[in-house]
Amino acid sequence: MKGMVTFKQYSYFAVFLSLFIALAMATPLCAEEIKKDSAVTTVSAITPEDQVTGEFAASAMTQYIWRGYELSRNSAVIQPSITIGYKGFKANLWGNIDTQPYYAGSQTGKSYSGTWNETDLTISYTKTLGLFNLGAGYIYYSLKALNSDAPTRADVQEFFGTVGLNTLLNPTLTVYYEVSHYRNMYALFSLTHTFELHKRVSLKLFGSASYLYSTYADATLFAEGAGYGGYPKFDSDANATDEKFRDFHDGVLTISLPIKATDKITVTPLVTYIFPLSGAAGDEMKGQGLKGAALNKDKDSTFIVGGITLSFAF
Repeated sequence: MKGMVTFKQYSYFAVFLSLFIALAMATPLCAEEIKKDSAVTTVSAITPEDQVTGEFAASAMTQYIWRGYELSRNSAVIQPSITIGYKGFKANLWGNIDTQPYYAGSQTGKSYSGTWNETDLTISYTKTLGLFNLGAGYIYYSLKALNSDAPTRADVQEFFGTVGLNTLLNPTLTVYYEVSHYRNMYALFSLTHTFELHKRVSLKLFGSASYLYSTYADATLFAEGAGYGGYPKFDSDANATDEKFRDFHDGVLTISLPIKATDKITVTPLVTYIFPLSGAAGDEMKGQGLKGAALNKDKDSTFIVGGITLSFAF
C-alpha cells in the first residue's frame, strides 16, 4: 500500500539488523564518530577532552545523494572537509565539487564544466553522560545552482539535537529542524558497528531510517523550478501536489573498510545503498530527481554509491 513500508523494504533492515547482532555479539565495540547524517565515517583515536583535535578529509564519490535526493548524475563528486574540536565543541566545514554537473530540464544533454555548488558549516557540542551521548548543533548550507541553467537554490539553516547510547550497535536518534526556506523536521535513526579485522583494518556497517515531516509545501513554486518550494507530497505519477510530505523517507545501508595507513592517515573505501522507505517517499524521490526521463514516475528512487575517503588527523 502507498505510504507503508513494503515487506521487501522491511526485509533489508531485518537482514542488516540480524547481521549486526550476530557479528556484534562476538566482537567488541570500537570507538567511532558519525558526522552529520552521512554514512561516511572514519575511525578516530580517543583523545583527552581538553586537547584540540582536527581532521582534514577528502572523499571521491560516484554520485552525490543527500537524504535520498539525487544531486548529481553521471559524474564523480569531490567532497573535502575540515573539522576542529575542543572540549566537546566541534566546527566542520564541508564542500561538494561536481566534476560534470547535470540538470534534467530544458538543457537536457548539455555539458557543463565542473563547479563547487555547496558549502556547509556545522557547529556542534556533544557530551557523554554514562550510557548516553547527548548533542546539539547548527548547520548552514550555502547552496548554488547545480549548474548555470538550473534554478537557484535557497540557502538552508538547520538546528539539530541527538541522543545516542554507548551500547550494542550504538543506536542514535537525531532530529533536524529547518528554519529558513524549506521548513521541515527530519528524524534519523541509525545503527552502526565497527569490527576490528586487524590492528589497522576494520569493517564498518551502518544502517539508518528516516522520517520527514514537512510544514511547508508549494507545488506551483516547485513546478516553476524556483528551487524553494518546500517538501510537497507527490502523486503516483511523481508530480508535486500542495499537500505536505509527512511519511517515512529514505533508508541507507553502508559497508566501509577503514584502513589506517599510519596513526594519522586513514583510507576508507565504501559502498552505500539508498532506497525509499514508503511508497510516498519513492514518488517524492523520483519527482525531486535529476535523471532524464519523459515522465517523472520513470526516474530512479534507489541508488548505489561507491567511493573512497582519505582522512588526516592532526
